[in-house]
Formats: sequence, structure tokens, C-alpha cells
Amino acid sequence: MDYSIQVLTIPVSDVDASLAFYKSLGFAVDVDYHPRDGFRVVQVTPPGSACSIQFGEGLTDASPGCSRSNYLVVRDLEAAHADLVARGIKVGDVRHKAPVETWAGDFAPGVDPQRRPYASLADFADPDGNTWILQEIRATEHAM
Repeated sequence: MDYSIQVLTIPVSDVDASLAFYKSLGFAVDVDYHPRDGFRVVQVTPPGSACSIQFGEGLTDASPGCSRSNYLVVRDLEAAHADLVARGIKVGDVRHKAPVETWAGDFAPGVDPQRRPYASLADFADPDGNTWILQEIRATEHAM
């Protein structure tokens, strides 16, 4: 049996501000459905992703900003970082796990010199503080 994630729901406080933020990332707006007061569904999809992100009004009782450490996989972390910075997004510095082989939580600056999958990261947050981690996975056998 195959299972695939289609949509992740994140809690936000201001739907319009969140929509503007995710559009500024280059995410496609799939749905903006507001059939009545107190209920609105916005669904956006990152470029190249099979999984979308959903937020809105009346979708969840979770506190805005509590969605932490969501991963966005990219083939070239340095290019993704530069793209987001050019879009005006505040992105943390690129870093890599060190040492990768026996990683215990330490990081060194820049991308992993060997560009190993899962080793290089950068992060950012949306207007509510929901956090996203950019993770480089270049090898096609590992992702994407």
C-alpha cells in the first residue's frame, strides 16, 4: 500500500498576510475558498512539490506559529537560499551537519563540502513563526 502526503495544514493568525508571504516565495495558489464568514481555505503548493500547504480560517484550533521544522527539499541549497533572499525573505545562514558521519547536533558554516544528501540546511519562518527548513538532497535516488 502506498501512502502519499497531499496537504499539510498550518495554523496562521492572518490569512491574507500568510497568502502574501507564500506567494512571495513563489508558491502557486491552488485554492482560495471563502464560502461563508468564519471559514476560508487557502491552499498553496511549492514549485515542484506534490504536497501542498493549507491554511485559513476555521480549519484548525492549533495556535498560529506552532507548526515547527517543516522541511522543503531542494537540489541546490545555495541557489534556493539566494532566491529567497532576493525575494526579501529572511533566511538563516546555510550550515551543514558536522561531522556528518557521527552527527550529534553540531553544525559548520556553508554547505557540506561533499554535498551529501540531508547534510546541508537553512531555515526561515512565516509571519506567524511557523518554521521551514530548506534541506539539500541532490542525488535523485534520495528524493524529488
